[in-house]
Amino acid sequence: MKLAAALLFLTGVNAFTPSLVNNVAQTTSLSATATMSRFDRIKANWKGPTIQTTDTNVEFSYDEFEKAVAETDYSFNRNDVVPGTIVQYDNGGCIVDIGAKASAFLPTGEASLFQSQGDTIEALVDLDTEMNFQIISEEDENGQLLVSVRRIQYREAWEKVQAKQVEDEVFEAKCIDVNRGGAICLVEGLRAFLPGSHLTGQLPTEDLIGQTLPLKFLEVNQEDNKLVVSNRKAVVEKQMSDLSRGDIIQGTVKALKPYGAFVEVGGMSGLLHISQISYDRIDDLEKVLQPGLNVKCMIIDHDKVNGRIALSTKTLEPEPGDMMRDSSKVFELADETAKKYHERMEAERKAREEAAKDIVLGLGDSLDDLTGGGGSSDGEEADSSIDSLIDKLV
Repeated sequence: MKLAAALLFLTGVNAFTPSLVNNVAQTTSLSATATMSRFDRIKANWKGPTIQTTDTNVEFSYDEFEKAVAETDYSFNRNDVVPGTIVQYDNGGCIVDIGAKASAFLPTGEASLFQSQGDTIEALVDLDTEMNFQIISEEDENGQLLVSVRRIQYREAWEKVQAKQVEDEVFEAKCIDVNRGGAICLVEGLRAFLPGSHLTGQLPTEDLIGQTLPLKFLEVNQEDNKLVVSNRKAVVEKQMSDLSRGDIIQGTVKALKPYGAFVEVGGMSGLLHISQISYDRIDDLEKVLQPGLNVKCMIIDHDKVNGRIALSTKTLEPEPGDMMRDSSKVFELADETAKKYHERMEAERKAREEAAKDIVLGLGDSLDDLTGGGGSSDGEEADSSIDSLIDKLV
């Protein structure tokens, strides 16, 4: 190096002359190449296999394909419902092909409205299943969307519930939970509240969970996400459809009032008015009936719309005043006494009908005497008028 510097100095060549710099760079490059191994030199010179591409025997060219891709609309908006196919399970959900640039993701919590605690994505959806999905997010940095099946099912569930409310029919649902105020039932996948006061024959305890109950709607409000049902209303409606006047039913005295007693009959509350307890006058109701007493009564009237029934025990008395003397005897002979009562009522009805018919026929004979008789058409009209009068009198 010292000798080279001396020669440069003697020849008067500037060390920073461009030609000298190039010569030095070339010398450095050759020196580096000389130090490379044979494998490194082959690797540096190898450019990989050459792939020959052609668009012959193809229905479109690469330019046309590029144009078609550019013109394809991959625009998806939040809340859009699109068809898709589940292609792969992934951590915390599954991958869904909806025809977008990137696959969509279905979280486990959005996979179904009908799922229990601890359900896995494999238990909720099957691979290669085609269904509709609702988009619930915008594209992330990778172009991926979040989708939901639960929200579609949620909307459809409310539509079914509203249709059931319009039909106003009794339906069944399973109790899934209880709380201080009542129970929670699952109706079309929606959580419905069953107040304890509308539960028939039992209390809202843990024993109720898992039971299937007959229900009717009390309130359906989708805007407030409020769904209230009644078991008592459903039971009363079913029982009222099977009840008629004159039937003998068994119940339990629940409360005493100055005007009578309330008797629970299979979830319904019937009124046993003090005037219908006995043919004799009752001065102290507590001496005749007590809360908790099992009684037999006859239905004398009912309101099926409001689920109310009027009851009577005096119609079951073998002798007037037996309810005050020995009520257990009245209940024991209730069926036999009721049969006699119905026979007596039927006989009285026929007697009234005959009496009314005699009265009307007597009026008809008087009219015939006054008018001097009439034609056949007049006679038919008279018979029709007589029948209608009899019905009114009876």
